[in-house]
Amino acid sequence: MKRSRKLATGAAILALTAGGAFMTSGALAAPTAGGRAAAGTTYWAKVTASGYLASGSGVTGVYKFGNGRYNLYTNFDLSSCALTGTLNTNGGSDPGPGTSSIMVGAVDSRTLFVRTATPSSQSVDDDRPFSLVISCY
Repeated sequence: MKRSRKLATGAAILALTAGGAFMTSGALAAPTAGGRAAAGTTYWAKVTASGYLASGSGVTGVYKFGNGRYNLYTNFDLSSCALTGTLNTNGGSDPGPGTSSIMVGAVDSRTLFVRTATPSSQSVDDDRPFSLVISCY
C-alpha cells in the first residue's frame, strides 16, 4: 500500500474514532473497472407540471414539448449516471387519487427525456410535477 493511502486510512480511522467525519479526495479513491477514480456526484431537479424548473443542481433548463413530455438539459455528461424520478406535488396542491407513472431516460450525453402519465380511458400522457435525482460516478 502506498504511503499516502496509509496516511489517508489512518486519518479516516482517527476521525471516525473521535466522532468526526472524514473525506478523501478522488486522487486517493480506489479505481473502478474503467480505470477512473471512484467519485460520486449527485444532481437533482424539481419541475412543475407546466415545465418550469422550480429548483435544481446541474440542470440548466427544461423544454416541455407535449402532454407529459419534457427534455431536461444538463451541464454535465450523463453517460455514467443513474437516473431516478418520482412524481410529486412540488409544493402544489394534492393531485388527487389515481395511478401515475414516470419514465426517465437519456436522449444524449447531456439531455434527459422525462415522460409523466396518468392511465385513463382518455389519455395516458399527462402533465405532472416531478423530481429527479441523478447520481453519477
